[in-house]
Amino acid sequence: MNSFFVRNGDFWSGLALAALGGYIVSQAWRWDYLGEDGPGAGFFPMWYGGAMVVLSLLLAAGAILKARPPKQAFQWHDLGRALLCWAAFVGCIASMPLLGFPISFALLTWFIIAVMARQPQPIALGVAIGAAAAFYVLFTLALDLSLPKGMLF
Repeated sequence: MNSFFVRNGDFWSGLALAALGGYIVSQAWRWDYLGEDGPGAGFFPMWYGGAMVVLSLLLAAGAILKARPPKQAFQWHDLGRALLCWAAFVGCIASMPLLGFPISFALLTWFIIAVMARQPQPIALGVAIGAAAAFYVLFTLALDLSLPKGMLF
């Protein structure tokens, strides 16, 4: 078995959360589980703590079973792609006073799909227009909330 899991954050956070869940269960054990009127003070913490222990131990076990060594070398290309995506997001926010939310968001979505993910133009344009329209309909029309308006839209 690979010992890489010892350096894995999922393993240690799983153990820490299991300990916290165990503490919650131990404290809830002292309280009434059921009272005359229904669930007592210990009902919810007992179930919550128990679920927390089980799920966090599954997280730690998953880290052990899926352990694999990290990449050997730092990938500068990946950092460049992440910074380019961040710059596109900043450009989207900066363009909102001029273009408004729907157009700025559509351009950001198109850029990420067409340029970053290298998908065909029809797919990128369809998703960009559809996502911008969905945001506009959901927030502006359905929820009656205002999205940032620009000089164009």
